[in-house]
Parts: sequence; structure tokens; C-alpha cells
Amino acid sequence: MTEEADIAAVDALIARARIAQAAFEDGADQTRYDRAAQAAAWAIMEPARNAEMAELAVESTGLGNVRDKITKNHRKTLGLMRDIAGVTTCGVISEDAQAGITEIARPIGVVGAIVPSTNPIATPANNIINALKCGNAIILSPSPKGVRGCETLIGYIYDEFDKIGADHDLVQMVPAPVNKVKAQRMLEATDLVVVTGSQDNVRRAYSSGTPAVGVGAGNVTVIVDETADLAAAAKKIAASKTFDNSTSCSSENALVIVDAIYDDFVAAMAAEGGATLDASMEQHVLDRLWQKGHLARGALAQDADKLLEVLELTDQVSAGTKFVAVPTEGIGPEHKLSGEKLSLVVALYRARDYDHAQELAMRVLDHQGAGHSVGIHTGDDSRAMGLGLKAPTCRVIVNQAHCFANGGSFDNGLPFSLSMGCGSWGGNSIDENLHWKHFLNITKVVRPIPAREPSVDDIFADYWQAAGK
Repeated sequence: MTEEADIAAVDALIARARIAQAAFEDGADQTRYDRAAQAAAWAIMEPARNAEMAELAVESTGLGNVRDKITKNHRKTLGLMRDIAGVTTCGVISEDAQAGITEIARPIGVVGAIVPSTNPIATPANNIINALKCGNAIILSPSPKGVRGCETLIGYIYDEFDKIGADHDLVQMVPAPVNKVKAQRMLEATDLVVVTGSQDNVRRAYSSGTPAVGVGAGNVTVIVDETADLAAAAKKIAASKTFDNSTSCSSENALVIVDAIYDDFVAAMAAEGGATLDASMEQHVLDRLWQKGHLARGALAQDADKLLEVLELTDQVSAGTKFVAVPTEGIGPEHKLSGEKLSLVVALYRARDYDHAQELAMRVLDHQGAGHSVGIHTGDDSRAMGLGLKAPTCRVIVNQAHCFANGGSFDNGLPFSLSMGCGSWGGNSIDENLHWKHFLNITKVVRPIPAREPSVDDIFADYWQAAGK
């Protein structure tokens, strides 16, 4: 197809979406939006379909593992449905008589969503549910390797839509084969774009002229200090690092361990399947994990046995090794281990004391991952608060498995999401987990109230007292 034909195909898709969205919104009540969201959720959560799509995701992308994708599809969707249950997104959502303001929820219109290859099922499902909950239509633009997964998900959503009489055109996908021309047209012609994936896509979204929600790069650094429960910390880190073969942007990429407990923590980590290499092996790993300037495809989000083969470490680590920790000291562009590795490899830093550990963590953030998140395992909550006050991060995850906690968990208060806003530190428009509030417009009906004009003295009296008039 020519570029003009590609653009025309996307325009036709959006035109159908606008008709469907207008009808969806016309005369709507909350039940209509809720039913559509439930339909999309059950499309992915029904066990047989969930298993099928998890297998398809791994087969088509070559990333992650089926068992964990089944868990991710289920828990992320279930958590999201818990979060939005009972939430009003249609009609009046608040009345403030004192301020004279009534707030009315309004759909945005047609949402465009860029879908990453790392989560080709769970991420689009999350976006679809949020969009429908708020009365929108949505169009997906998957990565080339994620096309089959998105097509299958949408097909099952249509099956559920047929049960409730919902219009198929509320959920569509950029026609295959997906290319940059089609994706760019979607970015330019929809009413809101949501981007999860490469930073190139995020930048394109922000420069498209369409309101955009893009999320920053992950490069999670976790501190373990001398007050931590080492066995619990090692268990949580291992579970998080190995989940779905480290496809998540919230997987640990660097561990900073205080010297006083370094050896004990390495031993605790070994008990959980984390093999710590000798420091002399750093260059060996670098030469094999990066090939021709890029992360080796054979190592990306692969099972541990395949990773060890690529790194030529099979005979140098214990049987049952689940991930590899590589001691290093370097931080910055010239030190590749200090960045995101999208594999079962974690950089291991030894800090003199806690102050040095905090310094190292912030240096890693400054290099990559600013705004996203840091983690800490500690018995001293003041240290977690200190990170929150000093580090360029939107989330400080305390004594939790980072990958599970960062995107919302049943035992913390963050909203369930697969997209983490990173604020100004990460060049993002939001600093919180992407959720339903980001898929709404809110109209404010403003009525007159008794005047509340202060005197100049009311405002400046304390200032004049302190500084003079």
C-alpha cells in the first residue's frame, strides 16, 4: 500500500470509531459503560482464553513466559476492575455547594493506544477497559510482533460485545501490517494518545499535536540496608526479578547493598536462585549481553537456561540459578550494566554505608529511569521518607517485590496499571499510575456564590511583620 492508502485506512477506522463513540455516549448511563468494561475484562480473564493469549504472546514476541503472563493477565485485570467498581464516570460526579461547582464526567472521544511487545495482551486490555469505562472508543497500534495477540484479544472482546449489544467499532486496531505511517496517523488524528513502550514512541506522541499520556523509561534501583530482613528482601527481589523473565519496566535492574550486610545478602540471594558472579566476570557478561551495540536478542526476557547459554555461564553457576547478579562500580552511558537490561541480569553495587547507597541509587536514576521508581528494603521508615524527599522519583516502594507493587497490588494503595507516569523527571505529563481518571474530560458548571475577597492586610500581615512593609 502507498503512504496515502495507509493514511486513508486509518482515517476510515477513526471515522467508524467516532460514529460508534457518539452512539455509545448518547443517552448513556453508568450501567452501559460498566457493562462494556466488564465485557472487555471477561474477554481476557476467562481462563481458557487467558491461557491461549498468554501462549500466543510468548510465541509471537519471543519474550517472557506463559505461566507468568497468565498470572499478569488475570491479576492486573482483576485489580483494575476492583479499582473502577462503583466509580462514577457518567453524568454528575461531584457537587460542591460551598464552591458553587458541579462536575460532570465527559468522554474524551477516540483514544489511540500504542501497545508494547513486552505486554501485548495485558496492556491493551487495561487501556481498553479504562477507555470504555469512561465512554470512549479506542484504537490500538501494536508492535509488529504484537499484532496477532491484539487481533485475538479484540476478537474475544467482540464475542462479549455481541452478548450485550455493544458496537464492535468501539474497539479497533490499526490494520495490519502495522507500520510507522499508520501509527503516526493514529497519533495525529485521535483525541488522546496513550503510549507505553519505547521512548521513541513516547517522544513521537508528545510531538504529534494530540494530547498525550506517555510514560518514562524504567531502570529500577533497589537498596538493601543493614536494618533489612535479608531473607525476606532476597525472596521478594528474586520473585520480582524473575517474573515474566523481567519483561516489566518495574523489574529490578540494579541492587545497591550496604557493605555491612553485603555478604549475608549475597548468601540470602543465592538461596533464592540468584547467582552472584565474581567481579572479574563483568566484561565477560558485557561482551555477550550486548552485541553490535544492542542487547542480544537471545538474552532478552528469556528463561534462565537460555540466558545462561547466551552468556556462556551454564557451567559457572549453580544448578537451579534463576537470575544473575553482576558486581560493578560504573554508572552512566559508558557503563551498560547501569541501565535497563530487560533480562534476568541485575547490576550489583556495594555501598560503604547507607548514605553512599542513597548516592549510588540517585546516580543510577540520573543516568536512566528518573521519575519511574526506586525500592528500598529497610527496617527504618525514615530512610524511605528520605528517598521520597530527595530522589528524582515518583514512587518509593518499601519492603515489597517491586515488579508486583509498582503497578498496583492487592496489598498496597497504588492503582492497578501497566503504565507508570514519571512526572517532569521522566519527561511525562503525569506522575502517577495511568488509570481511569486519565480517560475523562470533566465539565464544571460554575454558579455564583457569596464573595470571598480578602483584604490586603489579611494576605500580607505576617509578611510585613517578618520583612517589613
